[in-house]
Amino acid sequence: MAKKSAVERNDKRKRMAKKFAAKRAALMAIAKDQSLSNEERFKARLQLAKLPRNSAPTRVRNRCGVTGRPRGYYRKLNMSRIALRELSSKGLVPGMVKSSW
Repeated sequence: MAKKSAVERNDKRKRMAKKFAAKRAALMAIAKDQSLSNEERFKARLQLAKLPRNSAPTRVRNRCGVTGRPRGYYRKLNMSRIALRELSSKGLVPGMVKSSW
């Protein structure tokens, strides 16, 4: 099980990324617009830099929904490989059976 503080910090980053997504997208559109003057684009970049760092979506870490583990994460299942193995061996994952030979 991961530290609660690390999981909470990641959840806070998810909330901030969602909150500032529209503002960040609008400023990025202005900054990338070649038809605008360089001064306007530079101002947009400065405003973008003033936003909180944790509001950037790249700072969000994929973590297991069951244990909070950051490594060995399957996006499709939202869990780590270890949690997936434990749940599938208990028969809790539909369609997945333990292999034996």
